[in-house]
Amino acid sequence: MFDIPQVLLPEFMALHARDRPDKPALIVAGETLTWSGFEAAMGRVAGALASRGLGPGDTVAVLAEPVLPAIVAQFGAIKAGCAVASLSSAVSDSDLGGLLSDCGARLLLASASARAKAEAALGQPTAPSALAKVALDFAAPGWQPLADFLTGGPAPAVGIDENAPYCLIYSSGTTSLPKGIVLSHRCRLVYSQILGQAFGYAADTMSITGTALYSNTTWSILNMTFLAGGTAVVMPRFEAGEFCRLVARHRVSHTILVPAHFQAIEQQLASAAADFSSFRAVVTVGSLMPADTKRRLYRLFGGCLHEVYGLTEGFASVLRPADIERQAESVGRPLPGNDIRILDHQDREIGDGSPGEIVGYSPFLMRGYHNNPGKTEEAIWRDGRGRSFLRSGDVGRIENGFLHLVDRKKDMIVSGGQNVYPADIERVLMAHPAVREAAVIGVPHARWGETPLALVVPKAEPPPGAEALRDWANARLGRYQRLAALEFRDSLPRNAGGKVLKRELRQPYWSQGQPCTDFPDPSKQPTS
Repeated sequence: MFDIPQVLLPEFMALHARDRPDKPALIVAGETLTWSGFEAAMGRVAGALASRGLGPGDTVAVLAEPVLPAIVAQFGAIKAGCAVASLSSAVSDSDLGGLLSDCGARLLLASASARAKAEAALGQPTAPSALAKVALDFAAPGWQPLADFLTGGPAPAVGIDENAPYCLIYSSGTTSLPKGIVLSHRCRLVYSQILGQAFGYAADTMSITGTALYSNTTWSILNMTFLAGGTAVVMPRFEAGEFCRLVARHRVSHTILVPAHFQAIEQQLASAAADFSSFRAVVTVGSLMPADTKRRLYRLFGGCLHEVYGLTEGFASVLRPADIERQAESVGRPLPGNDIRILDHQDREIGDGSPGEIVGYSPFLMRGYHNNPGKTEEAIWRDGRGRSFLRSGDVGRIENGFLHLVDRKKDMIVSGGQNVYPADIERVLMAHPAVREAAVIGVPHARWGETPLALVVPKAEPPPGAEALRDWANARLGRYQRLAALEFRDSLPRNAGGKVLKRELRQPYWSQGQPCTDFPDPSKQPTS
């Protein structure tokens, strides 16, 4: 009888290095690494880790921008059987120190841009007491240079269990502090296979990344590209003009971007032309895109735009190009093997057309939240046969098999006992020609408990008057949806996935803990 092991991503990559050694695997800031060179570089990292006693069961932390040594280090650690915790420098020093403790890392690899943040975090009471530090691309006291670190022997042959952790992704949550999402080797492999098939990833794929190293978007592009044996062009920092130049130069076929990136690209195209004819799949993720914008981008990218709705924790739907013209208001259908259902407020399944909480199951669900069994159990809904579904925290409805997002459950405003969904108000505001971005939050009100406030990033300079824009929106909104006020902002805070951080927007208005009487009564605002 044959011994048939599960072939995991590190083995796929090793086979690519054997079968297509001279083909480029990575292009970062003008530097190219072939598949054979990539495999050798990962092997040196794996050997160095093994020589220091790190392997299966251990975690390596990475705090870096998407530079070549950081990418090699991450995948070298995975080759060694270690789990990788790729961390964000956008969190507070105290939180970052806490994440370094929470993930249990024995080693931290950092790039020059993250050095000061790493040192500040390690000085916090929340940080681990002992942690080896490796400098990926700089020299500094207390840090071991990468060249000195890479002095171990060759990479050992490591047997990796398919259920072992592949990576920990800390959610830069919109409503709470980050939780560590534990994703196994099998989870990442199946995810890459299913999404890669949906988007047509193949050996001739030339992909491009524009998001942060720790983002699940970057992980997804790299994993799908490496699984297929393609080539990944990595931007250390997204800039629309450079993106357009790289796409044309390398004849890029695949990318995944957040709505803010598409906005920057459209602004760039106002002053310079771009050649997007090589694209085979352009994907938008992170936050819901207005239907008219989807249709416009569908035409801009030659009919290959996809939209993904999903959670890093593990299920997704895709709006495919063939459905954009007639189903642009939706976020598509579940991916193969994904089961999405809608629950009412008593956790009972409800039928087509009724809004409720979105829950989902897939073959690539997370193992759970790291060191947080309580939060893991809170995230689970079980169906009649006991299968565990992931609670999304989003409100949606299913119509004719297509999933429609209504809003974030935690962002819902309860005003005078009525449920108000900010996304409905935001859609109205986005229809105004002077509005670039809009976020609606609930702010405290003495009479209504909560009332809607709009925070708008305008297109025009100077923008229209706030009261005039508020009145324009209120004339198109229902009685309970009316805005008490509207304020202009230069920008809106976003996480790595492009989602607006409404927790940060709400905080100044709720920090006093007292009802606010400064906002007028929306029921008395003019509506025409």
